[in-house]
Amino acid sequence: MTMWRRARGEKRGIVLASCATAVVLGAWVGGCGTTPIWDCPWDPEPGFKESPCLVMEEPVDGGDGADACGDAGPDAGDACSDADAGADFDSATVPGFDPTLRETCTGQCVPREPLGWSEPALVWIGPPDRAPDCPAAAPSVGYEGHADFTAAAPPSCPACQCDPPDASCELPAAWSAYASFPCDVPGAAETPFAAPEGWDGSCTSASAIATGQMCDGAPCAQSLEIPAPRVLPGSCVPRTAESPEGPEEPEGAGSFALFARACTGTAFAPCADPGMTCTPAPPTSDAAPPERFLTCVYHEGEQDCPATYPDRHVFYAGTEDTRGCAPCGCAQPTGGSCSVLASAFSDAACSQFAVGVVVSSEAPICTGIVPGTALGSKSAGVVSFDPGACEPTGGEPTGSVALLGAATFCCRPEPISDPVPA
Repeated sequence: MTMWRRARGEKRGIVLASCATAVVLGAWVGGCGTTPIWDCPWDPEPGFKESPCLVMEEPVDGGDGADACGDAGPDAGDACSDADAGADFDSATVPGFDPTLRETCTGQCVPREPLGWSEPALVWIGPPDRAPDCPAAAPSVGYEGHADFTAAAPPSCPACQCDPPDASCELPAAWSAYASFPCDVPGAAETPFAAPEGWDGSCTSASAIATGQMCDGAPCAQSLEIPAPRVLPGSCVPRTAESPEGPEEPEGAGSFALFARACTGTAFAPCADPGMTCTPAPPTSDAAPPERFLTCVYHEGEQDCPATYPDRHVFYAGTEDTRGCAPCGCAQPTGGSCSVLASAFSDAACSQFAVGVVVSSEAPICTGIVPGTALGSKSAGVVSFDPGACEPTGGEPTGSVALLGAATFCCRPEPISDPVPA
């Protein structure tokens, strides 16, 4: 085994071989055929390593620690490593390293992002089907969004209709006889000739007035007033008109004409100007798409652009389509009417006819009778009925398409291409 004598300023990188075993920097562990181990007394972390030393020369001003180990052999390993730890590592050199050279930006130097904005990124804007992958200089996708939205046609809403109302004609029950003709002579006596509550129009002898019955010295029955029947409106059931082709299904909210993809890279060296930052440069090779990459900063929401990045683009994450049709409904019924045939009889069994009139729902009626005639019974029946109609409501388009997740990209102006020589 060859022994190394350490001397100040002596190069320590040569490998001497014995038994096919490498001895490096005066230290060797193991026998023939073992893996070399490197003693690195001048590294920032001195000691034995399994790979070549980072610092291959003793520092120029090694100090007492280096002098103390000048004559030491390989057995002084740890002690010499500790002693060399106090050396001036700023003066140490690595092969191929020049401390006077400053690392420079290999991308592009652009103005720093304003406060609250993202660091500059490469942004591609164009048709969705032509979007390229992120370039090698900025391989990570940081954002994807859309712009230039065109809404699809709204859904086709069917016409609303209303079935006829479930109305009915209420028969008049509060009949009255007057001791005068017409019925409304002031001071004339009124004698009720009313039907029972909830009367269905069948023959009834309720409230009968006898023959020749007198009221204040005059026959009680000289005229008969019958109130107007009343239309009970009910309600209408809404429905939609049937379309021969069937309802059309909506085709979606719409489509975006533009797609944006922002690409980010790794950290770069600083720029010489502290007001600038180093970012990946847009690709310029023949493989670059016609819609080139731009250098842009990003902010959530819709924002105004700073002067250093004046070209404004707003993109959206997607849409929310709330369009539809208002539900069908029906207003209150209007226009209903009915008429009834009201008949009075002098006997109690509706067999001896005395008077009969048709009364409409528009107004009551007063009819004269032979003074003193008995009013023993009555009956009524509907002769015509119009339930009216309900005005349909609803069916109009509702809702809208909202753009969601707005984001503003402010970009550097695109460079103007040099004119092509004629």
